This record gives sequence, C-alpha cells and structure tokens, in this order.
Amino acid sequence: MTMPNERTRALIQTRDFLVELAEDSALSASIRRQARQLLRHYPNANANANANANANAILRAGQLEERRVDRLTEPFLSSSID
Repeated sequence: MTMPNERTRALIQTRDFLVELAEDSALSASIRRQARQLLRHYPNANANANANANANAILRAGQLEERRVDRLTEPFLSSSID
C-alpha cells in the first residue's frame, strides 16, 4: 500500500519531470505541449515559480488533510516526504 508521504514525494517528482519535459527543446513540440497541459492541474502550477515553491504547495495540501477534523478517510497526501 502506498503511504501518504510516498504519494506526496511522487507528485513532487512527477511535477519536476514534467517541467523538464516541457522545457526540453530537443523533444518534439507535441511532447512539450502535453507536459505543459498536464502541469496545469498541479497545485501552484506557475511555470515561473521555482521547484521549492511548487513542492511547498503540495506539502501544504498534505498539512490541510492532516488537520482535517472529519476523518472519514485517511489523508491522501502528507506534509512530509520523509
């Protein structure tokens, strides 16, 4: 079973990978366009923001889930990737 911290780490690393694809001029335009389209759905999907700002947005989402009072389900994300 995937734990919330593993899921959070995967989201952050996948976002970084998509940024690399979107900016790699050696790749075809369709691959770069598809990477940009997928990035629109990430928290703080600001292309100009640095990687730390984007990772922090995902970690903050984990914090909000951990603080939730209506614990019908376990948190999906985590405030830590450790």
